[in-house]
Amino acid sequence: MDENIIANLVKKLAEDQVKTSIGAAKTENTTSNSLKSQPKSTTGKLTASDYPLGKKHPELAKSITGKSGSDISAKDVIEGSVNPEDIRISPEVLEYQAQVAESAGKTQFAMNLRRAAELTRIPDDEVLELYNMLRPRRSSFEELSSAAERLESKYNARITAKLFREAAEIYKTRSILRT
Repeated sequence: MDENIIANLVKKLAEDQVKTSIGAAKTENTTSNSLKSQPKSTTGKLTASDYPLGKKHPELAKSITGKSGSDISAKDVIEGSVNPEDIRISPEVLEYQAQVAESAGKTQFAMNLRRAAELTRIPDDEVLELYNMLRPRRSSFEELSSAAERLESKYNARITAKLFREAAEIYKTRSILRT
């Protein structure tokens, strides 16, 4: 890929992030200190009024390494001081987003975000392996059931494990298991 295209893309992303950070800082300056990191809901969970999270609660929007968008510049990317983990979403941010979706009545989307949060704890190569297992006729009932058990016991990924158990049953009913 052309280096100029990459540099321009990084520059645009950094500029957008700076604009978001400045807007968030202006919003924070007009908010009392006790409310800065507190969701607006009385239940302690985020609600639809907290959307977009990056603007309304930038202190909560952190990567797995704890960096926020304002911690990463185009210069950092070009110099190579940013690693993939610095821009990888954290399970906590996915949970916050799930809370926002749930409060807006988007329960299936919230469940998908929670499953994604679980998947952040699983190595990428294993996620790809799991994805391939779910393709029709790629796995037996026992393999899908075993994957569900491993997801639950090794990674505490109960939502994803449930998906694999359901897939095993549905694939069995539809005769699309590997024989």
